[in-house]
Amino acid sequence: MAKPTYVLIMAGGIGSRFWPLSSTERPKQFLDILGTGQTLVQQTFNRFARMVPVENIYIITSGAYVPIVQEQLPQLPVQNIIAEPMRKNTAPCIAYICFKLINDNPEASLVVAPADHQILDEAEFVNVCNRAIRFVETREALVTLGIQPTHPSTGYGYIQKHPMAVDSFIYPVKQYIEKPYLELAKSFLKNEEFLWNSGIFIWKISDVLKAYATHLPELYALFNESSGAMNTEAESEAVNALYALCPSISVDVGIMEKSDKVFIIPSSFEWSDLGTWNSAWENMPKDYRWNAVAGKDVKIIDSANCVVHTSPGKTVIIQGLDDYIVADTEQGLLICRKDKEQEIREYVAEITKLPSPVLQPVEKAT
Repeated sequence: MAKPTYVLIMAGGIGSRFWPLSSTERPKQFLDILGTGQTLVQQTFNRFARMVPVENIYIITSGAYVPIVQEQLPQLPVQNIIAEPMRKNTAPCIAYICFKLINDNPEASLVVAPADHQILDEAEFVNVCNRAIRFVETREALVTLGIQPTHPSTGYGYIQKHPMAVDSFIYPVKQYIEKPYLELAKSFLKNEEFLWNSGIFIWKISDVLKAYATHLPELYALFNESSGAMNTEAESEAVNALYALCPSISVDVGIMEKSDKVFIIPSSFEWSDLGTWNSAWENMPKDYRWNAVAGKDVKIIDSANCVVHTSPGKTVIIQGLDDYIVADTEQGLLICRKDKEQEIREYVAEITKLPSPVLQPVEKAT
């Protein structure tokens, strides 16, 4: 009899680099960033609904976003929407779902993925996930999906695989590398051992909890002490208390970089981590001058390589821009060079903490 497989979609981020489209009230995972007619979380949910029954899909998000998830995914059982009391990165939220599922299905497999990824070849994605599930069912293994790099990105982390596969193009992991500088990224592109870190994981629930006990023992102990409250009326109060004590740490840093049970599958299912306006531009249809536009009443003149996102019902004319982001919403207007997109978060932070400047008229020189 086949063992069950569950999916956890992580949808708690605020997407600050997509300002002004993304806001704390409605962040990017709940928006149609690419103009496809579906929000990112809807696309992610539909992708996994091809793999597992809907009742086996869970979404973890901030409590403030639970009504948005219910609105956008009415087919998802309400009890499958998990509200985190505060943001504490990926290690606590993955531990949370594992302790909810462990008693009923300790040998079940779990696929963990962010809500804001773009995957074009969904059939190949499902094939790769199923290959990983079959692998973890037969041994103690923590599997991550690595993406074949297409350019020397400095915005992604990298994973170096061992040159020898252990099973059907599944490789042991040699090391994790943080976002590199450009010259190092160029060297990675020439070496087939280096892959982009997708942040998508597959493992048995029992195996990853064993890894938590070994590598994050204090975090494991917090959840283990409250395990009796899971799936009861006492769960919310217990989780509120333990989250206040949880460290804010990613599962990559806390477990994957430390464990000797980590494996990687090189994948090429046309993936993008939609973390920036540039990544949106890469995945949107473009005109003959490589402008990508989401908006109906937009006129572009003498401009190239721009990404433009405008509010419905507003006419926008852009002239003479090259390699720019133009995003216009009721919340604000962004006009920024694409190569400065990593600083958008800093620009927004400066706006929120500084008073509005008082502009004085400049006297005309005589």
